[in-house]
Amino acid sequence: MARCLSLTGSADFLYRNFFSYSGLRSVRTDLRDGTLMHCWVPRSHKLTKPNLLLVHGFGANAMWQYGDLLHHLMPRFNIYVPDLLFFGDSTTDRPERTEEFQAECVMRLMEAHGVQKMSLVGISYGGFVGYSMAAQYPEAVEKVVLCCSGVCLEEKDLREGFFEVADLDEVASILMPQTPEKLKELMKFAFVRPVKGVPSCFLSDYIDVFCSDHVTQKKELIKALTTDRQLSKIPKIEQPTLIIWGEKDKIFPLELGYRLKRHIGDNARIEVIKNAGHAVNIEKPREFAKHLKSFLVENSSSTSWSLKSSSGSSTNSHSSQSQRYKILFWSSP
Repeated sequence: MARCLSLTGSADFLYRNFFSYSGLRSVRTDLRDGTLMHCWVPRSHKLTKPNLLLVHGFGANAMWQYGDLLHHLMPRFNIYVPDLLFFGDSTTDRPERTEEFQAECVMRLMEAHGVQKMSLVGISYGGFVGYSMAAQYPEAVEKVVLCCSGVCLEEKDLREGFFEVADLDEVASILMPQTPEKLKELMKFAFVRPVKGVPSCFLSDYIDVFCSDHVTQKKELIKALTTDRQLSKIPKIEQPTLIIWGEKDKIFPLELGYRLKRHIGDNARIEVIKNAGHAVNIEKPREFAKHLKSFLVENSSSTSWSLKSSSGSSTNSHSSQSQRYKILFWSSP
Protein backbone atom coordinates (compact mmCIF):
# COMPACT_ATOMS: atom_id res chain seq x y z
CA MET A 1 0.00 0.00 0.00
CA ALA A 2 1.33 3.44 -0.93
CA ARG A 3 2.27 5.61 2.02
CA CYS A 4 1.46 9.29 2.44
CA LEU A 5 4.24 11.78 1.93
CA SER A 6 5.95 12.45 5.27
CA LEU A 7 4.58 15.92 5.83
CA THR A 8 5.90 15.84 9.39
CA GLY A 9 9.41 14.97 8.23
CA SER A 10 9.29 17.66 5.55
CA ALA A 11 8.13 20.28 8.07
CA ASP A 12 10.87 19.22 10.48
CA PHE A 13 13.45 19.66 7.73
CA LEU A 14 12.17 23.18 7.09
CA TYR A 15 12.38 23.99 10.80
CA ARG A 16 16.00 22.87 10.89
CA ASN A 17 16.80 25.15 7.96
CA PHE A 18 14.91 27.99 9.64
CA PHE A 19 16.84 27.61 12.89
CA SER A 20 20.11 27.61 10.96
CA TYR A 21 19.03 30.63 8.91
CA SER A 22 18.12 32.45 12.16
CA GLY A 23 21.70 32.27 13.39
CA LEU A 24 21.72 29.04 15.42
CA ARG A 25 23.80 25.92 14.95
CA SER A 26 23.16 22.33 16.00
CA VAL A 27 25.70 20.96 18.52
CA ARG A 28 25.85 17.66 20.41
CA THR A 29 27.86 17.71 23.65
CA ASP A 30 29.30 14.70 25.47
CA LEU A 31 28.89 15.20 29.24
CA ARG A 32 31.25 12.22 29.76
CA ASP A 33 29.04 10.11 32.03
CA GLY A 34 27.12 8.26 29.34
CA THR A 35 25.06 11.40 28.62
CA LEU A 36 24.90 13.19 25.26
CA MET A 37 22.99 16.47 25.00
CA HIS A 38 21.92 18.19 21.80
CA CYS A 39 21.34 21.93 21.70
CA TRP A 40 20.78 24.75 19.22
CA VAL A 41 23.30 27.42 20.20
CA PRO A 42 24.18 30.85 18.79
CA ARG A 43 26.46 30.75 15.79
CA SER A 44 28.00 33.93 17.18
CA HIS A 45 27.69 34.56 20.94
CA LYS A 46 27.34 38.28 21.71
CA LEU A 47 28.75 39.36 25.07
CA THR A 48 26.47 42.41 25.01
CA LYS A 49 23.34 40.24 24.95
CA PRO A 50 21.84 38.33 27.89
CA ASN A 51 21.39 34.57 27.55
CA LEU A 52 17.98 32.91 27.24
CA LEU A 53 17.32 29.17 27.56
CA LEU A 54 14.16 27.73 25.95
CA VAL A 55 13.11 24.36 27.42
CA HIS A 56 10.53 22.25 25.58
CA GLY A 57 7.78 19.93 26.79
CA PHE A 58 6.56 16.52 25.60
CA GLY A 59 5.21 16.19 22.07
CA ALA A 60 6.72 17.74 18.97
CA ASN A 61 10.34 18.72 19.31
CA ALA A 62 11.78 22.00 20.59
CA MET A 63 12.01 23.52 17.11
CA TRP A 64 8.27 23.21 16.64
CA GLN A 65 7.47 24.50 20.10
CA TYR A 66 9.70 27.58 19.90
CA GLY A 67 10.05 28.28 16.18
CA ASP A 68 7.50 31.09 16.15
CA LEU A 69 9.33 32.90 18.96
CA LEU A 70 12.78 33.10 17.41
CA HIS A 71 12.20 36.32 15.47
CA HIS A 72 10.87 37.96 18.64
CA LEU A 73 13.80 36.92 20.82
CA MET A 74 16.91 36.54 18.65
CA PRO A 75 17.57 40.30 18.32
CA ARG A 76 17.74 40.72 22.11
CA PHE A 77 19.17 37.43 23.44
CA ASN A 78 21.73 34.72 22.89
CA ILE A 79 19.26 31.84 22.42
CA TYR A 80 19.88 28.25 23.55
CA VAL A 81 17.36 25.52 22.69
CA PRO A 82 18.30 22.09 24.10
CA ASP A 83 16.74 18.69 23.60
CA LEU A 84 15.94 17.20 27.00
CA LEU A 85 17.06 13.63 27.67
CA PHE A 86 15.19 11.05 25.55
CA PHE A 87 13.94 13.76 23.20
CA GLY A 88 15.52 14.64 19.88
CA ASP A 89 19.22 13.82 19.91
CA SER A 90 19.78 13.76 23.69
CA THR A 91 20.32 10.43 25.45
CA THR A 92 21.82 8.98 28.60
CA ASP A 93 22.86 5.61 29.98
CA ARG A 94 22.22 6.87 33.51
CA PRO A 95 19.15 5.49 35.37
CA GLU A 96 17.87 8.80 36.79
CA ARG A 97 14.51 10.06 35.45
CA THR A 98 13.70 13.03 37.70
CA GLU A 99 13.35 16.64 36.62
CA GLU A 100 16.24 17.38 38.99
CA PHE A 101 18.53 15.17 36.92
CA GLN A 102 17.29 16.74 33.68
CA ALA A 103 18.00 20.16 35.20
CA GLU A 104 21.49 19.09 36.24
CA CYS A 105 22.27 17.89 32.71
CA VAL A 106 20.97 21.08 31.10
CA MET A 107 23.07 23.17 33.51
CA ARG A 108 26.16 21.13 32.69
CA LEU A 109 25.38 21.62 29.01
CA MET A 110 25.14 25.39 29.43
CA GLU A 111 28.42 25.45 31.37
CA ALA A 112 30.04 23.46 28.58
CA HIS A 113 29.02 26.30 26.24
CA GLY A 114 30.48 28.88 28.59
CA VAL A 115 27.12 30.18 29.86
CA GLN A 116 27.20 31.12 33.54
CA LYS A 117 24.03 33.24 33.81
CA MET A 118 20.72 33.01 31.97
CA SER A 119 16.99 33.50 32.07
CA LEU A 120 14.79 30.60 31.00
CA VAL A 121 11.41 29.70 29.55
CA GLY A 122 9.89 26.29 30.25
CA ILE A 123 6.79 24.94 28.52
CA SER A 124 4.85 22.24 30.38
CA TYR A 125 7.35 19.45 31.22
CA GLY A 126 10.07 21.93 30.36
CA GLY A 127 8.72 24.10 33.17
CA PHE A 128 9.35 21.31 35.69
CA VAL A 129 12.95 21.17 34.50
CA GLY A 130 13.31 24.97 34.41
CA TYR A 131 11.88 25.32 37.92
CA SER A 132 14.35 22.76 39.20
CA MET A 133 17.21 24.64 37.53
CA ALA A 134 16.10 27.85 39.26
CA ALA A 135 15.94 26.05 42.62
CA GLN A 136 19.27 24.21 42.26
CA TYR A 137 21.26 27.02 40.64
CA PRO A 138 19.87 30.34 41.93
CA GLU A 139 23.12 32.13 41.16
CA ALA A 140 22.88 31.16 37.50
CA VAL A 141 19.16 31.62 36.72
CA GLU A 142 18.01 35.25 36.65
CA LYS A 143 14.40 35.21 35.43
CA VAL A 144 11.94 32.35 34.98
CA VAL A 145 8.92 31.90 32.70
CA LEU A 146 6.71 28.86 33.34
CA CYS A 147 4.01 28.06 30.79
CA CYS A 148 1.20 25.64 31.69
CA SER A 149 3.57 23.71 33.90
CA GLY A 150 2.03 21.72 36.75
CA VAL A 151 5.02 22.08 39.06
CA CYS A 152 2.79 22.23 42.15
CA LEU A 153 0.73 19.14 41.41
CA GLU A 154 0.69 16.48 44.13
CA GLU A 155 0.44 12.71 43.86
CA LYS A 156 -2.86 12.83 45.75
CA ASP A 157 -4.35 15.02 42.98
CA LEU A 158 -4.42 11.94 40.76
CA ARG A 159 -6.30 9.90 43.38
CA GLU A 160 -8.74 12.66 44.22
CA GLY A 161 -9.98 13.26 40.68
CA PHE A 162 -8.29 16.61 40.07
CA PHE A 163 -7.36 15.54 36.53
CA GLU A 164 -9.66 14.21 33.82
CA VAL A 165 -7.29 11.22 33.49
CA ALA A 166 -5.99 9.80 36.76
CA ASP A 167 -4.31 6.53 35.75
CA LEU A 168 -0.63 7.00 34.88
CA ASP A 169 -0.70 4.32 32.19
CA GLU A 170 -3.59 6.11 30.52
CA VAL A 171 -1.78 9.44 30.87
CA ALA A 172 1.26 7.95 29.16
CA SER A 173 -0.85 6.48 26.36
CA ILE A 174 -2.27 9.94 25.63
CA LEU A 175 0.95 11.93 25.95
CA MET A 176 2.85 9.41 23.83
CA PRO A 177 0.15 8.29 21.40
CA GLN A 178 0.84 5.14 19.42
CA THR A 179 -2.35 5.16 17.34
CA PRO A 180 -4.20 7.87 15.37
CA GLU A 181 -7.12 7.58 17.82
CA LYS A 182 -4.88 8.38 20.80
CA LEU A 183 -3.31 11.30 18.93
CA LYS A 184 -6.78 12.71 18.27
CA GLU A 185 -7.50 12.36 21.98
CA LEU A 186 -4.32 14.26 22.81
CA MET A 187 -5.29 17.04 20.41
CA LYS A 188 -8.63 17.38 22.22
CA PHE A 189 -6.80 17.76 25.52
CA ALA A 190 -4.19 20.21 24.20
CA PHE A 191 -6.34 22.60 22.12
CA VAL A 192 -9.56 24.49 22.67
CA ARG A 193 -10.43 24.03 18.99
CA PRO A 194 -8.52 21.02 17.64
CA VAL A 195 -8.53 20.63 13.89
CA LYS A 196 -10.86 17.84 12.79
CA GLY A 197 -10.84 15.50 9.84
CA VAL A 198 -7.09 14.90 9.68
CA PRO A 199 -6.32 11.82 7.52
CA SER A 200 -5.08 8.88 9.56
CA CYS A 201 -1.95 8.55 7.42
CA PHE A 202 -0.86 12.05 8.50
CA LEU A 203 -1.49 11.17 12.14
CA SER A 204 0.48 7.94 11.78
CA ASP A 205 3.28 9.88 10.12
CA TYR A 206 3.48 12.24 13.10
CA ILE A 207 3.57 9.28 15.48
CA ASP A 208 6.40 7.68 13.48
CA VAL A 209 8.47 10.87 13.64
CA PHE A 210 7.83 12.08 17.20
CA CYS A 211 6.29 9.32 19.33
CA SER A 212 8.14 6.11 18.51
CA ASP A 213 11.53 6.65 20.20
CA HIS A 214 12.38 6.09 23.88
CA VAL A 215 8.77 5.26 24.80
CA THR A 216 9.76 3.31 27.92
CA GLN A 217 12.08 6.03 29.17
CA LYS A 218 9.45 8.74 28.61
CA LYS A 219 6.94 6.71 30.62
CA GLU A 220 9.52 6.65 33.40
CA LEU A 221 9.85 10.45 33.18
CA ILE A 222 6.09 10.81 33.66
CA LYS A 223 6.06 8.43 36.62
CA ALA A 224 8.95 10.29 38.25
CA LEU A 225 7.00 13.56 38.10
CA THR A 226 4.20 12.29 40.31
CA THR A 227 5.73 9.66 42.61
CA ASP A 228 5.52 10.90 46.22
CA ARG A 229 5.10 14.48 44.98
CA GLN A 230 3.97 16.80 47.79
CA LEU A 231 3.70 20.57 47.80
CA SER A 232 5.60 20.75 51.09
CA LYS A 233 8.62 19.12 49.41
CA ILE A 234 8.75 21.51 46.46
CA PRO A 235 11.35 24.25 47.04
CA LYS A 236 10.38 27.88 46.62
CA ILE A 237 12.33 29.81 44.02
CA GLU A 238 13.21 33.46 44.54
CA GLN A 239 13.80 34.65 40.97
CA PRO A 240 11.30 37.00 39.29
CA THR A 241 8.84 34.56 37.72
CA LEU A 242 6.16 34.92 35.06
CA ILE A 243 3.49 32.21 34.96
CA ILE A 244 1.52 31.92 31.69
CA TRP A 245 -1.54 29.68 31.50
CA GLY A 246 -4.29 28.85 29.05
CA GLU A 247 -7.69 29.55 30.60
CA LYS A 248 -9.08 26.22 29.39
CA ASP A 249 -6.07 23.96 29.93
CA LYS A 250 -7.32 20.37 30.27
CA ILE A 251 -3.94 18.78 30.90
CA PHE A 252 -2.82 20.98 33.79
CA PRO A 253 -5.95 22.84 35.00
CA LEU A 254 -5.67 26.57 35.68
CA GLU A 255 -5.89 26.02 39.44
CA LEU A 256 -2.35 24.64 39.26
CA GLY A 257 -1.22 27.99 37.90
CA TYR A 258 -2.74 29.83 40.86
CA ARG A 259 -1.32 27.20 43.22
CA LEU A 260 2.13 27.83 41.74
CA LYS A 261 1.70 31.60 42.16
CA ARG A 262 0.76 31.16 45.83
CA HIS A 263 3.69 28.80 46.38
CA ILE A 264 6.30 31.18 44.97
CA GLY A 265 4.72 34.29 46.49
CA ASP A 266 5.32 37.93 45.64
CA ASN A 267 8.16 37.22 43.22
CA ALA A 268 5.69 35.68 40.76
CA ARG A 269 2.86 37.00 38.65
CA ILE A 270 0.40 35.10 36.49
CA GLU A 271 -1.05 35.88 33.07
CA VAL A 272 -4.11 33.91 32.01
CA ILE A 273 -4.79 33.83 28.26
CA LYS A 274 -8.45 33.45 27.45
CA ASN A 275 -9.85 30.93 24.98
CA ALA A 276 -6.61 28.96 25.01
CA GLY A 277 -5.78 25.47 26.19
CA HIS A 278 -2.58 23.72 27.15
CA ALA A 279 -0.89 24.57 23.84
CA VAL A 280 -1.28 28.29 24.52
CA ASN A 281 1.98 29.17 22.77
CA ILE A 282 0.59 27.66 19.56
CA GLU A 283 -3.04 28.77 19.86
CA LYS A 284 -2.22 32.34 20.93
CA PRO A 285 1.34 32.96 19.72
CA ARG A 286 1.10 36.76 19.59
CA GLU A 287 -0.20 37.08 23.14
CA PHE A 288 2.32 34.55 24.35
CA ALA A 289 5.19 36.46 22.71
CA LYS A 290 3.87 39.79 24.03
CA HIS A 291 3.96 38.57 27.64
CA LEU A 292 7.40 37.02 27.19
CA LYS A 293 8.96 40.16 25.74
CA SER A 294 7.34 42.44 28.30
CA PHE A 295 8.64 40.34 31.18
CA LEU A 296 12.08 39.38 29.92
CA VAL A 297 13.18 42.85 28.82
CA GLU A 298 11.55 44.96 31.53
CA ASN A 299 13.63 46.53 34.30
CA SER A 300 14.25 43.82 36.87
CA SER A 301 15.13 46.13 39.76
CA SER A 302 11.78 45.44 41.42
CA THR A 303 10.86 41.83 42.16
CA SER A 304 7.63 42.36 44.08
CA TRP A 305 4.56 42.06 41.90
CA SER A 306 0.87 41.71 42.54
CA LEU A 307 -1.23 38.89 41.13
CA LYS A 308 -2.86 39.80 37.85
CA SER A 309 -4.23 38.11 34.76
CA SER A 310 -4.58 39.30 31.20
CA SER A 311 -7.93 39.61 29.58
CA GLY A 312 -6.67 37.97 26.44
CA SER A 313 -8.40 38.14 23.13
CA SER A 314 -11.42 36.18 22.02
CA THR A 315 -10.92 37.03 18.37
CA ASN A 316 -9.25 34.34 16.28
CA SER A 317 -7.11 35.52 13.39
CA HIS A 318 -6.82 33.41 10.25
CA SER A 319 -3.84 31.06 10.58
CA SER A 320 -1.30 30.51 7.86
CA GLN A 321 -0.99 27.02 6.42
CA SER A 322 2.14 26.36 8.48
CA GLN A 323 0.42 27.51 11.65
CA ARG A 324 -2.57 25.26 10.90
CA TYR A 325 -0.24 22.32 10.42
CA LYS A 326 1.41 22.96 13.75
CA ILE A 327 -2.01 23.06 15.42
CA LEU A 328 -2.78 19.72 13.85
CA PHE A 329 0.16 17.98 15.40
CA TRP A 330 1.79 19.94 18.21
CA SER A 331 1.37 18.69 21.73
CA SER A 332 3.08 19.11 25.06
CA PRO A 333 3.17 18.20 28.35
